[in-house]
Amino acid sequence: MKFILTFLVFGFTLLGFAQDESEGPLMTNPQLHNKVANVELFGKSTNPIDSTFFYITDVLTLPFFDDFSTNKFQVYNAQPNDPNVTEEEHFAILENGQPTPASETYSIQQTYKRVVDVANGTSTDENFDTIFLDYSSLEVYPIERETGPYFPGYILIDTIDFPNPVDTIFLTEDIIQQDSATIFVVQIDNQDQLWLDSRAYHNYHLAKDPWTLGVASFDGLNENGYPYSFGAGMSQTADVLTAKPVDLSGNVPGDSVYLSFLVQPEGFGDVPEDGDSLTCEIYNPTTDEWQWAWSLNGSPTTDFQVGHIAIDNPELFANNFQFRFKNHGSIAGSLDHFHLDFVNLRANSAFDDTLFAEFALVYPPNTLLNEFSRVPWDHYKNSTDNKMSDSWEVVVRNGYDIQKNNPDGEVEISHGGTAEGTFSLVGQTLSGGDINYAPFSTYFSLHDLSGGYQFDKTKPGNKQIFDVKTGVAIPVQDLSINDTAFTTQEFYNYYAYDDGTAERAYGPTGNQARLAIQYTPYEAGSVIGAYMHFVPSVNDVSNDLFVLTIWEDNNGKPGDVIYQDDLFEPRTPFYEIEHNKFFPYYFKDYQKVPVSGTFYIGWRQFDARRLNIGLDKNIDNSQHTYFSVDQEASWIQSSIPGSVMIRPIFSTAMDVELGIDFQEPELISLYPNPASDMVTLQGANADNAKWQIIDLTGKILNKGIGKEVNVSELNTGIYLVQIEGQAKALRLVKK
Repeated sequence: MKFILTFLVFGFTLLGFAQDESEGPLMTNPQLHNKVANVELFGKSTNPIDSTFFYITDVLTLPFFDDFSTNKFQVYNAQPNDPNVTEEEHFAILENGQPTPASETYSIQQTYKRVVDVANGTSTDENFDTIFLDYSSLEVYPIERETGPYFPGYILIDTIDFPNPVDTIFLTEDIIQQDSATIFVVQIDNQDQLWLDSRAYHNYHLAKDPWTLGVASFDGLNENGYPYSFGAGMSQTADVLTAKPVDLSGNVPGDSVYLSFLVQPEGFGDVPEDGDSLTCEIYNPTTDEWQWAWSLNGSPTTDFQVGHIAIDNPELFANNFQFRFKNHGSIAGSLDHFHLDFVNLRANSAFDDTLFAEFALVYPPNTLLNEFSRVPWDHYKNSTDNKMSDSWEVVVRNGYDIQKNNPDGEVEISHGGTAEGTFSLVGQTLSGGDINYAPFSTYFSLHDLSGGYQFDKTKPGNKQIFDVKTGVAIPVQDLSINDTAFTTQEFYNYYAYDDGTAERAYGPTGNQARLAIQYTPYEAGSVIGAYMHFVPSVNDVSNDLFVLTIWEDNNGKPGDVIYQDDLFEPRTPFYEIEHNKFFPYYFKDYQKVPVSGTFYIGWRQFDARRLNIGLDKNIDNSQHTYFSVDQEASWIQSSIPGSVMIRPIFSTAMDVELGIDFQEPELISLYPNPASDMVTLQGANADNAKWQIIDLTGKILNKGIGKEVNVSELNTGIYLVQIEGQAKALRLVKK
């Protein structure tokens, strides 16, 4: 049996909103958008096959093992001139093995020559001889042909006693005609790529405390990161992960060959309901059928569950044994998650052999800096104290059933391929103070990096990227790939807490709700905007309005507003479609807002719905997230773990590189203040200033144009005067 793959060349409605904070699922996966080609697996093409690549898979041998520490999904990117590509030309109609002329047509019905005798009022028919042809519609590969009787695709009318030539009537129904197709057959030969399809999502961040570095996640998104069906209500089969065929012909049926794997529901994704499931199926080459072998129903997050399947049916021991995983759940978004790890098909096993013996990193380590994942290069190189983390987290797991010793690990930093420095990770710290790693144990350890290497602050340039390699191997014959992680430390023009990947959508709910993220930069500077990573969720809020806002610090919570967008020109969420891609919201006219010490950046929204900013669930900085649902009368610290993906942009030496022309507008002030009747706007552009008076609940009380402002009808109290084009709202005290 050949396994052939084809590749073409060419909502919900909420009736009410509680005033609070909430998180929700993602409707798409930005990391996969525009990344994967359209590949149809195992099916027959429904399109013409001309100019099409057809992949014939290679066959693997035992053992089959994938811990998903690297991506082993088959890549489909062949080109016509590649050495493993064969070009074939096929014709629709063959006669005696040769193509018929392109102009010929043939009928599946008997055709004939009719002789008409007008004088006698008679006619006679002479049937044409049968032609045996091999025909293909050229719609599927391998080419499927039918041999059958055909006839010329026309009828001849010969009227005797008339000088006119014989009339030819060409048929238009029940005919076949010559056609051709050029195809490219690709023989796959890559034993390192284990899976034929890529609808499941290879990642390092969606599972909770995985046993090894990396998992394959199943949800309701296709390989391009979009829902299989927007708004679909019923659960259906969604992702499928199919193994390449494996040769079992040299093995003997019995208690020997087993397939084992680990599965976790939910993790940091969406919880699958009880009616959802992840299923493992086995392909029976004798019956040409996929047969159920194992399944796990949906539930909230648990530790990884063990799947252990004996391969003992004699019909399976052929050179094309296969298995696959598929999930049953919502196909309307990034919903109903299951995470697969440590798939192991091997011989010489037994019914009680469920040991997943491996020592591995659990997550790629995050930033080496204290608190932030990204900082502006200008701010870092100007800092005088050590900014390296004094509590850098490393998570490892001993998957063996025996204890393992704990030698030191190491962190290596390089820049542009040149070694920069190292850190030693103390073995007894990695193992939580234990002399050895205990069996089947996960260890979370914190390491002080503040006493050694620092990223070189003398390097020239406006931005920098350092490569970081973390190794925690133990001295055994072990897979080094999953006890070593490669990450980067990047310095640009913004601060960030997150790792660049959203697992959930977040935001406060309620009319006029506020969201404020606390930052304390390395040095005073000027904020020019914010990078934001909005993500599609259950409700489409892309037309909902907000105004970008910065607050001063007031004893550890947001205080006075020091910048707010012009209420006449609010913003809306914008969805970028790439991993770690944030949309820049610059202040009007690229104004610079000076900040010194702690400040808060976020928004004031107009509608009650959650605006769905990305929430990184792998790094918890909820202590820096505040929201208000009572017009800033009180602020509440977030109780939802994660890092909100809002990054303040600072004016740095990158301004020129970005081509941003920053303006320093002439500021307008108020006089007198406090006032009881009239207030005069003072400044170069005061005569034509557009202004509005806002109370502390956010309600607009009055607005106008010009420098004279009548405040006589205002009640005694404090108000904000927003000047169009001016970053900081002015505080007005009415006597």
